[in-house]
Amino acid sequence: MRFVGLDLAWGERARTGAAALDGRGRLVACASMIPDEAIIAFCAAHAPGDAVVAIDAPLVVPNARGQRVAERLVAERFGRYGAAAYPSSRANPLFRPPRALRLARRLGCQVDPAAGAGPGRRLAIEVYPHAATVALFGLDRRLPYKGRQGRPFEVRAAAFMRLLGCVEERLGGRLRPAGCPRWREITAAVAAAARPADLDRVEDEVDAVICAYLAWLWHADPGSCWVLGDAGTGYIVTPRLDGGQGARWADGGKPAGPPGRDDRAIREPGPGS
Repeated sequence: MRFVGLDLAWGERARTGAAALDGRGRLVACASMIPDEAIIAFCAAHAPGDAVVAIDAPLVVPNARGQRVAERLVAERFGRYGAAAYPSSRANPLFRPPRALRLARRLGCQVDPAAGAGPGRRLAIEVYPHAATVALFGLDRRLPYKGRQGRPFEVRAAAFMRLLGCVEERLGGRLRPAGCPRWREITAAVAAAARPADLDRVEDEVDAVICAYLAWLWHADPGSCWVLGDAGTGYIVTPRLDGGQGARWADGGKPAGPPGRDDRAIREPGPGS
């Protein structure tokens, strides 16, 4: 089993970050690229057989307008941390069909997380790094490492350094990122960054590393994750919040408020469930 993370651009003209882990969950490669063919070649090189591919981009988008159930559920759990997800619908021509779904099909991946991951299977799941970092690193607020209008470079650079530190300190026992030459180049580039473009060049790859870790986590310990949504309405896989961050969600219970038909979309993952 191999694990790939893709911080996938919604359109085909922007850069995509890609990262790969070996069977033990160790980081072996990361890179950035633009065309679909380059992404497929990266996956073929690092995950030619059984694999979990975790994609940060809408994967299943059946709704004609508005937001998916998954995005509402992410907002309910992670919105207080500034980690709500952008809405996606088929009103946006980029999702007719989604690029992520086209790639998953070309990679020979199933897209239903209920199928689980195991021998003879290739599975693609949708993930969301902002929510994941809040849960994995016990954050009180999403780290502001992304380039945004009005965000001071110094704030962004400090947040980026903290993100890299969290990856190495909290996930490093599994990922062993220092053993990957490209990761060492990324950390050096962030430490030496003098302008926003210096961070822009490596941002997608760092997100892809987090996605790849989520692919491993989903395979190794599916009970540590939530599936918010389902393969019919669209879903996002996130690590569970711990008791200190979200006791309200400690049991994976339903969201506050009156029950509705969308409540069926919250379910607990498990191998083959």
